[in-house]
Amino acid sequence: MNQDVQQEMPGFFRQVTNWKELRFYQKTEVLYQLTYVFCERFLPKYGDRTVDQMRQAARSGKQNIVEGAEDGKMSNEMELRLMNVARGSIGELRQDFGDYLKSRHLPIWTPADKRFQPMQDFTKTHNTLSDYEPYFQKWTAEEMANVGLTLCYQVDVMMNRYMKTMEQTFIKEGGVKERMHKARSNYRQQQDDRLAELERSVPLLQQQLAAAQKEASQWKAAYENLKQRAVKAYRLQQEEIEMLKKRIGKEQEL
Repeated sequence: MNQDVQQEMPGFFRQVTNWKELRFYQKTEVLYQLTYVFCERFLPKYGDRTVDQMRQAARSGKQNIVEGAEDGKMSNEMELRLMNVARGSIGELRQDFGDYLKSRHLPIWTPADKRFQPMQDFTKTHNTLSDYEPYFQKWTAEEMANVGLTLCYQVDVMMNRYMKTMEQTFIKEGGVKERMHKARSNYRQQQDDRLAELERSVPLLQQQLAAAQKEASQWKAAYENLKQRAVKAYRLQQEEIEMLKKRIGKEQEL
């Protein structure tokens, strides 16, 4: 196969965003570590299933985003499915943080609370673990749970927006079967186009060949003519030499 054609052929693997650059993934990474420390500081070390549930939900949210993004190179459907699992896990974690506050009669911060807006501003503009770690041992249970709850809401909104975009992409581009079909169709079309191009060039090549053959024939005729003239001249010269020799021989006899 022509190397240029190989390079031009579109693949059926999707170009997907690096999951490390997804802001909602970065927030889930913070959420996982925050949840781990929260459980360690404020929940019983033994005998409380909530600890395992919260940590597992936080981990599932983070890991399913990674797996979804990786599987998304091949399958829109798989990415959507795993992203939805991640979103569901973050929803469970949000419920757990909310239940913790409610069961202990601690307030869930609302815009009416003066602490709400600073927390919103901080969590919206900070996505890396290093931004939050300095506070993990300083925040109270109320502060930490409200930050966790807010991060869960933000991740949910961002993932919902991302998945809607994915759905639109799926509608326009289809799944892996459609992309494989398109790749094969494009390849066949390239081959058909190349064949048509070669067929269109045949008459011109035939004309060029005929012209070359005609020119070669003319050169051959000229060569034969020149050859015959040279041979004739040579023979005449030889005859003249023989005649002169005979004449000289007769004169010497006299």
